[in-house]
Amino acid sequence: MGIYVRKRINLGNGMTLNIGKKGVSVSKKIGNTTINSKGNITVNLGNGIIYKDSIRPKKEKNKK
Repeated sequence: MGIYVRKRINLGNGMTLNIGKKGVSVSKKIGNTTINSKGNITVNLGNGIIYKDSIRPKKEKNKK
């Protein structure tokens, strides 16, 4: 089990500043969808069901 360090600061208008162990990001909540500056998207489908995905381009692995 790991230890998580995270701080969220509300910037108003649905925006938050997220400070954690791996760095800083900004997220914007639009309805039941949240998009952050690292390219991640989270959709709350209700009843504790959440869908997470990345909107960043996938890195291609070098084949030799």
